[in-house]
Order: sequence, then C-alpha cells, then structure tokens
Amino acid sequence: MHSYDLIVIGTGPAGEKAAVKAAYFGHKVAIIEKNPVFGGAEVVTGTLPSKTLKETALYFSGKYEKGLFSVGRELDHAATLEDFMYRKNYVTESFSQEIKENLMRHGVDIYLGSARFTGEHTLSITSSSNPPQEIIGRYIIIATGSYPYHPSNIPFDNVRVHDSDSILQIQWLPKSLCIVGAGVIGCEYATIFAAMGTKVYLIHDKSKILPQIDQELAQSLITQMQEEGVEVLFDTTIEHIEIPKEKQDPLQIFLQDGKILKTDMYLFAAGRSGNTAALGCDLLGLKMGKRETLAVNAQYRTNIDHIYAVGDVIGFPSLASTSMDQGRVAVAHIFKTRDLQHLPSYFPYGIYTIPEISMVGMTEEAMIESKIPYCCGQSRYADMARGKIMGAKNGFMKIIFEKDDLIIRGVHIIGPIATEIIHFGLELVESKQTLYDVIGKVFNFPTLHDLYKYAAYDGLSNLTGHKVKP
Repeated sequence: MHSYDLIVIGTGPAGEKAAVKAAYFGHKVAIIEKNPVFGGAEVVTGTLPSKTLKETALYFSGKYEKGLFSVGRELDHAATLEDFMYRKNYVTESFSQEIKENLMRHGVDIYLGSARFTGEHTLSITSSSNPPQEIIGRYIIIATGSYPYHPSNIPFDNVRVHDSDSILQIQWLPKSLCIVGAGVIGCEYATIFAAMGTKVYLIHDKSKILPQIDQELAQSLITQMQEEGVEVLFDTTIEHIEIPKEKQDPLQIFLQDGKILKTDMYLFAAGRSGNTAALGCDLLGLKMGKRETLAVNAQYRTNIDHIYAVGDVIGFPSLASTSMDQGRVAVAHIFKTRDLQHLPSYFPYGIYTIPEISMVGMTEEAMIESKIPYCCGQSRYADMARGKIMGAKNGFMKIIFEKDDLIIRGVHIIGPIATEIIHFGLELVESKQTLYDVIGKVFNFPTLHDLYKYAAYDGLSNLTGHKVKP
C-alpha cells in the first residue's frame, strides 16, 4: 500500500493548485480523479466551457468587441451547433491536458477512479478499468467540487430538460429555451443563448436578480436582456413540466402563477450541492454544511485535524479564482510554508453575462445598510474613445466612495471586458485610494481605463454640486 504526505481528491482548480504546491515544496503527493477529463467544473462543466460559449456567441452575433469587424451571421438552428460547440470542446480538451501535464511535471502520482474513505488516513480507489486499491495519506484535502441540485418535480432527461452540466452537451441549438434561476449561471446562459438567436424565458422566484451585486447594475442587465428578447418572469416558479411523446412538439411548462410556456428546451439553474455523498464522510464523522458541503475553519481544516476541504465543496464563493488560492492556503497551513496564510480581504467578482459584470468592494446597498456617508461617480463606455472604437452603446462604471475622505469603497462595472478592467479597481479598494489618486494616474490612450478617471471626476461633481471637467 502506497503512503503519501498528502492525498488530494479532485483535479479542479483547488485540487490541482494544492497538489502542485505541496509537490513543489518537496512533499510526496497523490491526486485522485474520477473523470477522464481533468479540471473539474473549471474545465469540464462550468468556468471555461460556459465562458468559451459566451465568446463564441459574441463572435457569431457580432456584438461588442466583434461588432467592429461585422462578422455577424444568420444561424440555422439545426446546422450551427458544431460551430457553437467547437471552441468549447477545444478549450476543454487542451486545458485538461495542461493540468495533467502540470501534475506530472511536479511528480504528483495520479490515480484514476472514485475515492472513498476506509479509515481516517486511508482511501479506497475504484474504477471500471482497474482493480480496487488503497492508499494512505498523512494529510488529505477534499476538493471534489459540486453538482447541480435536482428538484423532484423536474423530469431531467439530459435531452430536452437539462441542468447546468448537461446543457453543455446539447445535440441541437433550441429555438426557444426556458431557464429557471436568475443567479449567475442562469443569467449567463440566458444572455448566451439570446445572443445566438434563441428565444429565452428567464424564470425567477424573487423580485430581484443577483442580490450580491449592486442593484443598479442588476437593473441595467435586466434592461439589456429584455432588449435582446429575453422575457424575465419574476415572483414565480415551475409547478411541473410535461414532455411530449413527439420530439417536434414543444415542452409544456406550467408556472406557479398559472401561465403555461411552450419551449424547445428547459434548463434548471438554481443551485448546486457539494460532491460528498460517495466519499463516506459519515464513516469519519466529518461535519457537514448546507447542501452536502463540508464545514471548515479559516485555514480550510475540517473538524478532523488532518483533513482539509477547499473549492466548491465548501460552498460560497465557489469561484475558480478563489478556489485556487484556497488550495494553496490549505497547503501553506498543512506544511507550514508561511507564504500564503489567508485569502485577501477583497477579491474581484466576475459574471460572464453579455454584457459582463464585475465588481469589488461594497455595493451602494451595503453602504446604506452600514450607514456610511457616501457618494457615487459614473462613467459610460459610449463616452470613452476606446468605447466608441469598439462600438459599445451601453455599459458603465460606478465608483462608490466615502464623502468625508473620498476613499473608494467599491467599483462596479457592466460592459465589455468588465472582468479584465476590474483589477485596477481591486487595487484602489484594497489600498484605500481616493478619487484624487485616480485623477492623478496616467493611462494609455485610448483604453477603457479612462472609465476610472471620468467616474472619479463625476464623483467630485456630485459631491460638490459643481461640474468638474476631466
């Protein structure tokens, strides 16, 4: 039986980075992966595939960045799926291979199969192609990710009725699609399919979408989705779905408010659960959180001292970016590397809708709740030279700052490549810079970073009541 300093379960962003870091510091490491394609939700079912589909939708629809080159084209819904999925498959396969090669390059032993605890330090690995085997780990990191939540009243068949994993394997591009759940995943797919010419119905059981972001941006997203033909139905949900016998007949979707929708396809995108059921956590008495997630402390240690958990399996924020560093932080505490003790206080949050949304720091709603005297400044993509070059008609930046000292507390962007240009905002919030610090910066011209300077000047104007020119 092979023995290791560290065993990692799962090759997603958290697991890969944990394994590689431990191996880099000279420890004997093994990693277990049940999927032949490495990378977890980051590569296989979430981050990269959906973001690649978003870029593909932009390309074929001729929107924003690609609009300048007039590459929009009419789409035959039965004939263009290969075009729609080609890049997604290419990115998935190539990135998966890169992860595998990175693990091998660092000397990490790779085991293919499903892992299950047989003792506090032992794991059994089973697969259809190899006999069962056991390995021993002094420390163990669980990075098994999550899977889509399946309500009992939804007849999932992965053909016409999908979850957020199976939607990536569709066999044709639907002419109409009903999406339940206006969270990050639901909104992303709503805008992607709408950009490809699909009629989208977005169902949400509340009156507001994306409560974690500034609601002025959320409302702007709703408006732009509606302009693209997305029908947003608030304060209702699904009662049941009827799948017809004939494939050419539409699904009948019965809503709580009495409406009946008829669509080609259905996507349930309202929640995920931790991938822990097959691990045998109950055998060890591992403490669980909500929806099969694992409970951990600030160092990502579970209630059992030598077992850690990172990534989506512990729940919020469930971002690839934070999951990577959770894995690194866990290893730093396990092996006392002293290089990364915790995640930073601030991190950027990106939503890859069309248009993109990205933010860092406090929202206006949070400032009001905290009773901090504040003011805002805004700038519009359409007013920037780079925005005009790109043909951006919508999109804006919002800077939130304290009235007393002008310290910037939040930056919020909706528009093309928002997830790229937010990182300067991260630095502003993290280092407590002021509006005057922004005004004193020199940016390349033309670039979208001018949004920061124009928003800062607008903030000064709003604060003083006098127009301040950039």
